[in-house]
Amino acid sequence: MIPPSPSTRIYLACGTTDMRKGFNGLAVLAQQVLQKNPHSGALFAFRGKRGDLVKLLWYDGQGMCLFSKRMDRGKFVWPVTKTGKVHLSSAQLSMLLEGIDWRRPERTAAPLLAG
Repeated sequence: MIPPSPSTRIYLACGTTDMRKGFNGLAVLAQQVLQKNPHSGALFAFRGKRGDLVKLLWYDGQGMCLFSKRMDRGKFVWPVTKTGKVHLSSAQLSMLLEGIDWRRPERTAAPLLAG
């Protein structure tokens, strides 16, 4: 995937989305459900009902881009909120797309002593 710039806003559409939707259908969801302009340069992420497919919609300044990823095993970790959208950082999006629980990543303990 083309990595988004650090200033790119990233939004997850909470719940499930009909994965038959393409450019126009997902842009309408971004506008009506997430209440964001799909041509703003923000990246919008949508997950299917089974949880193994995610689609990313992004306007790059010239046109809409649609990326998709299907997990061979496992599911994408997706939030359940009342607001219907969640804002993520680029690092959290990377973890999500790798199948890592981006809400509580496991951190290794720092060494207490040198040497």
